[in-house]
Amino acid sequence: MAAVWQQQVFALDAKYNAHRASNHPTFRTQYIRRRSQLLREHPKKEDTQIRRQYVKLRTQILQQRYGIPFSDQSSLRSLNISARSNSRVSESIESFRQAFAGDDGVSLSSYPKRINNASGVVPTHQAEASRAIVGGTTIEENYAFVGVHHIFDQHKAAVTMCKFANNDRSRLCCVSNDGMVSLCNVTATPPKVECILEGHKGPVTGCDWSIANDLLVTSSTDGTVRLWDVSQLLSPKCLRTVADPDGAEVLCCAFVPANSNMVAAGNSQGLLLVLNISTGIYPRPRSNGKIGGKVLSIACESTGQLIWAGNNKGVIVSFMIDAGSGKLTKCRKLSIAENCAITCLSWRAWMSREARDPTLLVNCAANVICLFRVSDKNGTLQLRRKFAVRHKHQLLHSTFCPIMSFRQGACIVTGSEDSCVYFLDIEREGKACVNKLQGHACPVLGVSFNYDESLLATSDVQGLVIIWRRASFILNTIMSTEELFQKAAEDVKNLKATPSNDELLELYALFKQGSVGDVNTARPGMLDLKGKAKWDAWNAKKGTGQEDAKKAYIAKVKELVDKYGMK
Repeated sequence: MAAVWQQQVFALDAKYNAHRASNHPTFRTQYIRRRSQLLREHPKKEDTQIRRQYVKLRTQILQQRYGIPFSDQSSLRSLNISARSNSRVSESIESFRQAFAGDDGVSLSSYPKRINNASGVVPTHQAEASRAIVGGTTIEENYAFVGVHHIFDQHKAAVTMCKFANNDRSRLCCVSNDGMVSLCNVTATPPKVECILEGHKGPVTGCDWSIANDLLVTSSTDGTVRLWDVSQLLSPKCLRTVADPDGAEVLCCAFVPANSNMVAAGNSQGLLLVLNISTGIYPRPRSNGKIGGKVLSIACESTGQLIWAGNNKGVIVSFMIDAGSGKLTKCRKLSIAENCAITCLSWRAWMSREARDPTLLVNCAANVICLFRVSDKNGTLQLRRKFAVRHKHQLLHSTFCPIMSFRQGACIVTGSEDSCVYFLDIEREGKACVNKLQGHACPVLGVSFNYDESLLATSDVQGLVIIWRRASFILNTIMSTEELFQKAAEDVKNLKATPSNDELLELYALFKQGSVGDVNTARPGMLDLKGKAKWDAWNAKKGTGQEDAKKAYIAKVKELVDKYGMK
């Protein structure tokens, strides 16, 4: 309950943070970051009644100070939902009808019933192997993102999308309606904005990393797709700017997996286009990619042979792609909800270790997020589940949770217009919400995990980007010894005080034994006292296995962190 209370207070402060020192964004960022730190370091021990009184009094004080009622944008009641009933989200079709019946004429009658698992697929809840891997922890514990790692506030308008680099735990790209693209290093000490990419003349609508993370492609309402060289962050540069052939706004983009020279882009005239980014040429005929409306979202499967596009009319169309020429062949069309935008599409080859059927995750502005099974090579979609989530007006995004889903359960994360971030277990009968993050003060648009899922990035309409950290005890259950070893090596650099000489020698010996093995150099000469001490400490570990040395090093660093604290 303490973690829930901390999030309630943090959400309250975040709501009013935009009104503090309006001309000094750096101060606002430092304030909210420090507020988060204090809430973590000094958790309140009072009972629930005192916590409620604190939230009520602080709300009144902030209202008097800034003259803006908190309830104008989101009700205080939503902050007081308990951890056990913490969901306005339900996968129940009946509860969805009750909650949103009559909303703009949206009907669920056209949705097919939930399909059964494909032949030969074992439901996740029967997977003893998965439970063994996570060491018996519950799925709620696996998704215990409760701490704020860092807050970025470099953008002056909505951050519509954020995306971590491929197989990377540090590099994060954020695109904004202010026309800027920022690249951040979230694991630096402290986390920092490494560079700002300028050039677009309008809101930036999408981004994607190349497989090697050396290139970045972005799209904008200025009608262009830009290719950036980001291999050298100190000197990034725009390699090519390609204008839409019809002068339309470009609303989404993505590299085609099988050919990094090819980029798929959707525009405001309802066209899905595949361009050769190396030459700047759009293949003809372009009419093959016509789906109507405005193309807001696209998703490719891993071979690059199949792509889906969603528009603002509630329609999803699948296409076959010729990876060499970029030629599109229309395959299947599905209408989700009339005139309700498809704002995000995400494809996965499997959802969990035991449910390996290809899946498409869909955010639809009909207050629903849907999960479809891809049933054939033409991209035909069959509904598996649907979940109610507050979504009517904004371009919300969602994502799969790949690593933890591989171990137990199968979860997705989505933004919401009620300012919360929801973790939903798609295998769970009953209430699907396993965690809800409260910290944003306005609709949450973007969500992205780093590759080991130790950090989650979320962005909102006011331009705030929050990096959430998973509870430390969970890291120990999902990270390999090597990952924990490397993390410990970074943590020890950030101790508040320098350890004693004996402690430093022990750290050195364990690190060398873990990374190299038995000592493999000659003992330094008699005048090199420091070198001899280090060599002797390392040699004393001779015979200790590298895996055991790494574990001992991890434990030693944890001991020192507890003793000295972190900067």
